Amino acid sequence: MVWVRMECTNDALLEMGEGAEEERYVGFYGFRRPLLLIRDPELIRHVLVKDFGTFHERGLFIDDEEPLNKHLFFLAGKKWRQLRIKLSPTFTSGKLKGMFKTIQDCGQEMADVIGEMVNRGESVEVRELIARFTTDVISSVAFGQECNCQRNPEHEFRQWGRKIFEPTWQSSIGFVLSFVSPTLMEYLRVKGGATNVSKYFQQMVADTVAYREKNNFTRKDFMDLIIQLKNKGYVDPDKGEAVENGQQKGAGTTDKLSMEDMAAQAFVVFGAGFETSSTATSFTLHELALNPDVQSKLHDEIDAVLEENGGDISYDTIGKMTHLDTVVSECLRKYPPAPVLNRECNQDYKIPDSDVVLEKGTPVVLSVLGLHHDPTHFPDPDRFDPESFSEEAKAKRHPYVYLPFGEGPRICIGMRMGLLQTKVGLVNILSKYSVRPTEKTVTNLDYHPRSIILLSKSGIHLQFVKRF
Repeated sequence: MVWVRMECTNDALLEMGEGAEEERYVGFYGFRRPLLLIRDPELIRHVLVKDFGTFHERGLFIDDEEPLNKHLFFLAGKKWRQLRIKLSPTFTSGKLKGMFKTIQDCGQEMADVIGEMVNRGESVEVRELIARFTTDVISSVAFGQECNCQRNPEHEFRQWGRKIFEPTWQSSIGFVLSFVSPTLMEYLRVKGGATNVSKYFQQMVADTVAYREKNNFTRKDFMDLIIQLKNKGYVDPDKGEAVENGQQKGAGTTDKLSMEDMAAQAFVVFGAGFETSSTATSFTLHELALNPDVQSKLHDEIDAVLEENGGDISYDTIGKMTHLDTVVSECLRKYPPAPVLNRECNQDYKIPDSDVVLEKGTPVVLSVLGLHHDPTHFPDPDRFDPESFSEEAKAKRHPYVYLPFGEGPRICIGMRMGLLQTKVGLVNILSKYSVRPTEKTVTNLDYHPRSIILLSKSGIHLQFVKRF
């Protein structure tokens, strides 16, 4: 096994993911802590799926004094499994269809706002524009709050959203230390500026729940679903779903969520839901502006599908847009929102087909960014090519070299929600506008070095033009 000393940065992980073609795995150091980077797709399958019981923990330091940390992303072991089972029914296709009108209303509002910008001849920094759209979506479906950040960009919900992923030195150091030196992190207990954010969201959830229960108010959104988990311990099934003893089949125990549990789940849905989708949508628009042939083909598909369905943007019409799906998939390949996946082995583990034994407690890193840019798996990886996700191309490729949402039991639970709002946003925009580069557009985007997700350091500046 090769051991190198290297900084744990996106650029480093990209280089390591692309290089050392003959190595299935590479050892490196985060400060003084040894870590293992896995490159072999079949070994990745073992870590994420086949031997999940050995690698179910992320290996991050979790500040147990912070109530909002009790969410699905951070939890491990039995607590994680029970909560995962309970929350899975909140993201079924039936539940998403119930939320669709809210998402589409926000998409229509975004298209109207863009129209006003076009009339004024303004170019747009699209990441902020899209972030206001996704903030409106998530604040509505997760908290029942009608914020209209698209008309009021300084609404407090948008301000708090910015604070969650603000790439400060403090938050960056806290995230890195939580992975490469949990012992030091526990000693320092770096808060990363989260205390005020935590107080705000806990109070928001408490006030929303109190209002709904006092006024017997219901709404087809995520908040209603976790209120069911608070009061009954399970979510009412969709029509046609199997029910056993009054609850969904496989829904786990009937243990009820506490208010702190509710706030934590609502918080992570808000934080992960608005930022990752806005990033994916923004990067997609960037690539469409630079690849007019791809944009033209997508325009044709959107026009054809909407014409067949009376111009209605619905859950079903979105599902019929196959080229849209390949475009979004290629964007997530080139710009994965989470550039790295991390796990920790909870017992000594012999790496298959080798003599190497990982000691208990060894962190394991999967460079999603590196895999997605490895020419072994994706020829000419810097080229934006949606045909990489045709059925024929996917059939020729190992399934574990494309991991924008992770894989296995810990795959992103909100994956379908994230894809849906990304596609709704794109369809509302592209059904009415073309997108073009401006003099401010940076062709080869650089990434913010202190961000825990993939963000463009220079912003994404584009011009929208009305279609006739």
